[in-house]
Amino acid sequence: MAGPRLQKLKSLFTLGKTRRAVALGFKTLWLHRMRSFLTMLGIVFGVCSVVAMLAVGEGAGFEAQEQIRRLGSQNIILRSIKPTDTERISTEQSRISEYGLRYDDVKRIQDTIPSVKVLAPGRIIRNHVWNATRRVDAEIIGVVPWYPEVRKLRVTEGRFFTPVEYEGYVNLCVIGMTVADHLFPFSSPLGRNVRIGTDYYKVVGVVEPEASSGGTNGSSGEGQAAGNSMANDYAPRVYIPLTAARNRFGETLIRQRQGSFEAERVELHEAIVQVDRLEDVEETALVIDSILSSQRRSKDYEMVVPLELLRQAERTKQIFNTVLGAIAAISLLVGGIGIMNIMLASVTERTREIGIRRALGAKKRDIIVQFLIETVILSGTGGLIGVIIGVVIPIAISHFAEMKTIVTPWAPMLAFSISGFVGIVFGIYPALRAANMDPVEALRHE
Repeated sequence: MAGPRLQKLKSLFTLGKTRRAVALGFKTLWLHRMRSFLTMLGIVFGVCSVVAMLAVGEGAGFEAQEQIRRLGSQNIILRSIKPTDTERISTEQSRISEYGLRYDDVKRIQDTIPSVKVLAPGRIIRNHVWNATRRVDAEIIGVVPWYPEVRKLRVTEGRFFTPVEYEGYVNLCVIGMTVADHLFPFSSPLGRNVRIGTDYYKVVGVVEPEASSGGTNGSSGEGQAAGNSMANDYAPRVYIPLTAARNRFGETLIRQRQGSFEAERVELHEAIVQVDRLEDVEETALVIDSILSSQRRSKDYEMVVPLELLRQAERTKQIFNTVLGAIAAISLLVGGIGIMNIMLASVTERTREIGIRRALGAKKRDIIVQFLIETVILSGTGGLIGVIIGVVIPIAISHFAEMKTIVTPWAPMLAFSISGFVGIVFGIYPALRAANMDPVEALRHE
């Protein structure tokens, strides 16, 4: 019976000593509150910079990865590119340059590669879209009915055109939200007609902005032009059946300038290949590249593999976060040096107090614990304030700069833990120096 009671009394005594040490630590720091506050600022800035920088880096990385995911992790995007003047394939009789993807390429890929699940070809015509007197310069994109599923394009109003309408060369269109806002600012565009060139197209749906495949804007001629790729994220876009685009606009672009004539023939500007399994994407990309390159004298296409871009973006985000964390950690290091400096000054100022405590029976470990408690209070309080400010800063950035930031739970926890660790590490030397003082010499100190 005596053993457990004695153990309980020892625990209560130790707990009482710890409470008194903590209370004494707060009292000592409060006596020099301005100095303590200025010392904490290094930790505050270090912690808040860690949290804020990681939030900004996480938000930027998330946006980049989200754009790539919208392209489809199982997709392979092929785009036509214009060769240099010396590489163009032309005939002297017609003076028409032919380059880019062809319908034969699409058929060959579909027929020879078993891993190809879906293939969605497309082409671009740059033209004006009219609704009465309202006009917008847009990309007219000829696509297939299953294009929204392949590109993860969400229809916000109405519907996309059907296979029957596609095969029937029907003049239907689905417009992007940007076009809808320009041409129909006060009413719904569904069921209304828009004019493209000399033909009218009935609007059957509205879609959200589409993720870019990383290309450049198409060139434009007089009212009609073909581009090298699908262009900017929020460019005005109108989607029509590929059959209608081929029938209404043809495949040859003619440019006439003063004293010069140029004609180009491009069958397809883009082809999206969807692979049935994620594991087969990279291997399928190599096979497609081999098939296309074997049929060409010069490379007039480029390949974008979103899966590779996604992995690269993840690696870039990790490097970015590491660099940001290292930069912010330097602030914490500076804050830790500040704590060590102020605690060494405190040891010198309190030499006589340390001597009195040792003379009254305090052990070395009591002196060490006392000074470590004060450094932990400084760093812990600074870390808590820094976490609060570090969480508020990303919210302010998102609100005022309209930039996405993400505060992950581990970032504040990591920053606060590091601040406490810094307090202990940089407080050990001053605490040992105080504990190793000769009590007699300390009592004689003036």
